[in-house]
Amino acid sequence: MDETDRAARASRRALIAAAAAPLLARPALAQPVWPPASIRYICIFPPGGSTDLLSRVWCQRMTEITGQSFVVDNRGGSGGNVGTEAIARAAPDGLTIGLASVSSMAIAPTLYRRLPFDVERDFTFICGLWQLPNLLVVRPDLPARSIPELIALCRADPGRYTFASSGAGTTLHIAGEMFKQMAGVNILHVPYRGGGPAYADLLGGRVDMVFGNFPEASRLHREGKVRGLATTGAARSPQAPDVPAMTEFLPGYEINSWGGVCGPAGIPPAIVARAAELGREALNAPLVRRRFEEGGAEVWWTTPRQLADFRRDNEARFAPLIRASGAVVE
Repeated sequence: MDETDRAARASRRALIAAAAAPLLARPALAQPVWPPASIRYICIFPPGGSTDLLSRVWCQRMTEITGQSFVVDNRGGSGGNVGTEAIARAAPDGLTIGLASVSSMAIAPTLYRRLPFDVERDFTFICGLWQLPNLLVVRPDLPARSIPELIALCRADPGRYTFASSGAGTTLHIAGEMFKQMAGVNILHVPYRGGGPAYADLLGGRVDMVFGNFPEASRLHREGKVRGLATTGAARSPQAPDVPAMTEFLPGYEINSWGGVCGPAGIPPAIVARAAELGREALNAPLVRRRFEEGGAEVWWTTPRQLADFRRDNEARFAPLIRASGAVVE
């Protein structure tokens, strides 16, 4: 082989190598996070409520991102405990996930004498989804137009005034107990079987106030049927900027309904990590953010560890309030 042939071959090899380099540099095609099957998302509350609607918005976006169907399975009952137990008992293959909620994950461990699951042992926490403040609303004829006036009214006549909730141990109840403790007032808790009857008696003047879930309470406030005095989040809500935050009067007061994603214990760490990142991508979608904001919710993404730690901190914070209230569910 003469020098000319060797040079020609070397030139061809260089060209082939140059052409192949981009292909060799490409990463291997990403493996699917989950096996190629539908993902069951257990919503632990009945259809139609704010948690169900927010869950469906997120699941729809996750379907679009992954190409796999995220099917919402509503398993309501026992304050969310029925659905939470179903999550805990599922196979740890990542094909069943569900809603981690303040009610079953942070309140129920103290409120219930027995639970069919252990929040520390039976779950894999994946990521946060939203935080949703409550809104303190009072009947329109109550002679208090601000939190200082309400505190003065309640202190002047201890035990006369009442606050309704959708049941013992709900955020509506715990928000009221926190208000009692921090404001130094004695008001009577009146639990109902759901938010509908509680609001009905507020509108009928049979109870004085409700620390209501934001979507319904803010709607009644806008319609002038009740008077909104304060939100329970760390700051004013963009959906009700005219209503101050309770912490403006009682520094440190803060309680939110929150939702995240969890699964049964033992889901492989690689699935958990990738699912959390995809969850963040879904929450960053403009449509998802807009739909959350329309429902009064704040997008709240966390890492798996952050969600587990936040849950634990919430439980520790709420436990003394629940015990002080005397509320216990068998």
